[in-house]
Amino acid sequence: MLDRKVTLRHHNEAQERARRALRKEFQGRRQRVAVPVSSVAVAPSTQELVLGRYRPMRPLGSGGSGSVWLALDERNGLDVALKIIPREGKAAARAEREALAARRLRHERCVRAYDVGHDAGHVYIAYEYVPGRTLREALRTGTLSGPDAVEVAAQVLDALAHAHRAGIVHRDVKPSNVLLEDCEDLAVRLLDFGLAQFDGADTLTAVGDVPGTLAYISPERLAGGDATPESDVWSVGVVLWEALAQRHPFWGLPLQEVARAIQSGAPPLAAERRGLPRRLIAAVDGALAANPDVRPRASELATQLRSSLRSTQARAAREPREKPASALETPATTLAQRIAPIGLAVVAAALGATLLPFWPPGLVAAIALGAGLATWRDPRIGLAIALAAPILPLGNYAESAAVLYGLFALAWLALSWRDARWGLVFVCGPLLASIGLLALVPLVAQLARGAVRRAAQAAFAVLAALLVAGVAGDALPLMGRQAVPLRIGPLDSVASTALTVWGTLRGDPTVLGGVALAAVAAGILPWACRRSRYGVALVGTVVIAGAIAVGAGIVSALALVLAWGLAAVVTGAFYRPS
Repeated sequence: MLDRKVTLRHHNEAQERARRALRKEFQGRRQRVAVPVSSVAVAPSTQELVLGRYRPMRPLGSGGSGSVWLALDERNGLDVALKIIPREGKAAARAEREALAARRLRHERCVRAYDVGHDAGHVYIAYEYVPGRTLREALRTGTLSGPDAVEVAAQVLDALAHAHRAGIVHRDVKPSNVLLEDCEDLAVRLLDFGLAQFDGADTLTAVGDVPGTLAYISPERLAGGDATPESDVWSVGVVLWEALAQRHPFWGLPLQEVARAIQSGAPPLAAERRGLPRRLIAAVDGALAANPDVRPRASELATQLRSSLRSTQARAAREPREKPASALETPATTLAQRIAPIGLAVVAAALGATLLPFWPPGLVAAIALGAGLATWRDPRIGLAIALAAPILPLGNYAESAAVLYGLFALAWLALSWRDARWGLVFVCGPLLASIGLLALVPLVAQLARGAVRRAAQAAFAVLAALLVAGVAGDALPLMGRQAVPLRIGPLDSVASTALTVWGTLRGDPTVLGGVALAAVAAGILPWACRRSRYGVALVGTVVIAGAIAVGAGIVSALALVLAWGLAAVVTGAFYRPS
């Protein structure tokens, strides 16, 4: 009972702190709106020197705690950003604290403080003047690209890492405290250390107060925990989430629900922005981990963000070289690329459902049509349906064969998950074999992405052609002889069935040689195309020679020479030395 009372008391205290933070945020907004233009802090006299040396020229911005003016240092002729804070309550102490923090920081991403002083009514801090605009302004205008937003966050983290090493926690990282410099290269400055905590201690904040801006405060601070470097990392995570998703993860809710939403955690960035690099999503998710012990340090997160940028740029640089014929893309080819996967799914599902007698004709048509429609809606679902079509027919023949094929289908689905649109290219194997053109499989396999997928598609295309020929009782493609029947019984175990299949393949070196040749040719074809103008021709010559060696007829050989020759001419015309 005592434990329950203590837990309830802590819960009530946390709720009260959240309510105070909400009231403070709301009041701060009202104060910022209500700052009078005639206030001395907002509109100092431009005729008198401040601290005997700074002449205010024009306002740069204002807030609830004071204003910032562009001023001229009469002693050296330099422009400075003069921050003016009224000496009321804790504002003056915080201003001096801000100046002390700025003087302790020596980093290119932190604005330097030149001078600090005060008179009877105000505290003045002279900062270096850096022309630019705040990150908040850039986000409002939508002029910040995704890669630039990642680099901005990485530079802010560089500044925070330096501050954390100096024992300073910022506690108010938000877009309006990040300045984007007006220069050719992207460069930022971290501003406003007025709420900073020094060396793990805070002597200016009352018990129960949560200093900072509610939308960027970490869950542990709302729950009453101390500010730590990990709290700043959370704030940067929120800023980056907002920049990439183009909306705030917690805003847009009634004000009283914001604290509850923060404590529940940010929505997954992957669900908000599809297509972002996995490394980038993982870095942002790590920064927004509810448990501060799990979040990376500022320097680690900066490294992760830049690594995600480099991997994305490297991938973008490789894509044009992997697709040399992209210049030939037309609306017709684009339409064909959308329709072809649907046709492959229909053929694969129909072929798998009719390979062994089991499904009635009406159900076969429904399975094939369902696979095609599913591929149009989501290629991954279509791939799964097409791969699942043979399982029940195989199970009716031998349960071990169904289990063995099911394991293969799962592995194939995993291999093709990121390239599901072309996950059924291997179906071209039986189709090409029926017209004596099985040696074109390495060319067709180029539709798949990645050397491993291309090689796997080509290898299984040849195996699928041999399997269909064996089950149908036809002669093996290009070989002119009957396939050796698989002696699999209904009571055989999975292990014995696997050994039987492997023994059948191993017993015919020609079959294994054809599978290996197709896989190697499909895998190295893009590399050969980049290395030499005649790379495709050389690979095609080897493949055609292999087809003729195992028994390809004259008509098939001529068709193969024509197809491979056309491919060699097209790729040679667009050849660019790598």
